[in-house]
Amino acid sequence: MHIAFVASECVPFAKTGGLADVVGALPKALASLGHQVSVYLPRYRQTKLADPQTVVRSITVPFDDTYRFCSVVTAGSSAGVRFYFVDYPPYFDREALYGTSAGDYPDNAERFALFSRAVLEASKVLGVPHVFHCHDWQSALLPVMLRTLYAEDPAFREVATTFTIHNMGYQGLFPPDILPLLMLPWDLLTISKMEFFGQVNFLKGALVFSDFITTVSKKYSLEIQTTEYGFGLEGVLRNRAATVTGILNGVDYDEWSPQTDKFSVAKYSPQDLSGKEKCKQDLLNAFGVTNADPKVPVIGIVSRFAAQKGFDLIAQIMDRLAREEMIVVALGAGDKPYEEMFQRLNKQFPNKIAVKVAYDNAIAHKIEAGADMFLMPSRYEPCGLNQIYSLKYGTVPIVRATGGLDDTIEPWDARTGKGTGFKFTEYTGEALLATVKQALLAFRDQSSWQTLMRNGMGRDFSWGASAREYGKIYDRVRQARANGSNTRESVGVAAHP
Repeated sequence: MHIAFVASECVPFAKTGGLADVVGALPKALASLGHQVSVYLPRYRQTKLADPQTVVRSITVPFDDTYRFCSVVTAGSSAGVRFYFVDYPPYFDREALYGTSAGDYPDNAERFALFSRAVLEASKVLGVPHVFHCHDWQSALLPVMLRTLYAEDPAFREVATTFTIHNMGYQGLFPPDILPLLMLPWDLLTISKMEFFGQVNFLKGALVFSDFITTVSKKYSLEIQTTEYGFGLEGVLRNRAATVTGILNGVDYDEWSPQTDKFSVAKYSPQDLSGKEKCKQDLLNAFGVTNADPKVPVIGIVSRFAAQKGFDLIAQIMDRLAREEMIVVALGAGDKPYEEMFQRLNKQFPNKIAVKVAYDNAIAHKIEAGADMFLMPSRYEPCGLNQIYSLKYGTVPIVRATGGLDDTIEPWDARTGKGTGFKFTEYTGEALLATVKQALLAFRDQSSWQTLMRNGMGRDFSWGASAREYGKIYDRVRQARANGSNTRESVGVAAHP
């Protein structure tokens, strides 16, 4: 089967978060199962291609104000996956992917509408897939366009769509007058389609028009159908419940393993943990922490700095946590208040809290390899990948029991020697502080702690099982389309979502 992934980021070409890791790894796993897989991405300024070849010289994308002309280049194949890049420098040759510290780019709707339409047009030349697998709001217009603008196009008559929600908190909201600019029909601005409290909601469009909806963990697929986690779209998802499922993200152990990590100063394994001490010292050096006692536990953080990630809880407890015997090393960037919070804490507690405000893949690997614990106190977390990486590195996760964090981490029980980490349920600073203290106490018994480390290192979250689950969904939606029907349930919503 031919599956075409459509996404706004993918390692190693462009990354701001876990979406890029998934789009970098899942296609390879599918290709290893015998599927033909293509991946379509924007060509950003950050996208480094060794030998780009133009495969579609000119695609005309109509907008209400003027035509825009883009091209498609390829970077060839890797692990059986072919990568294509929509090249339109006025939209994608920019400082960042989605916006700057001043906010989102004001023309994001046009940027990603052009991307979606260019993918549809390019596929007519490069090969129409059996299934388009789209990811997050940046590619959400593709299933909308497929069932409206391209509804009568015979090239796409039997093409099915699967849409994956990586984070319900990011929906792509734009004013209503964006519809005519994008050449989309006004009848999309209804409560049963894309209208959302007077705005146009790209994500909602994909939830309405896609044949099947997945998200990135079982727990999160249930959470997003509730008021607390649905961000206003829980009614749409409940209406589609028969075609909504959660498939836990896998991880790429070729990239994330202490036995092969190219960024680590030493390798180690469950059988020989001695290399972790060298990685710990290297990590502290990288953050400029000198003369630290090697017996003091190091807590690592690699994250987008945003309220979703629980940094408001960290702000509540850090004064008290700094009194404990521990060191925190944090890597990330995002919302200015949290960037400034970590920089302020670093000045206040220079021997306790170290920070790098950046996205840095090498440092992220050093944290996974060198830290003793990994902190993810998220308000919500669709899947989370860092806690899974941490397990493989023997870096014990401390998490809140939400979404994929709850699905992947088993609470440690020192009496039985079972479990892989520490987790708390109540979203409060007190609950977080108590759980961190519990982990710090457990760390004192190094014999027991090494059992805990090895428990996590023995877990397998590779992509094989998840890829097979996706394969079943592709079969289902493809067969439904081939039979002249679709898998979608009624999409009408009785009340305002």
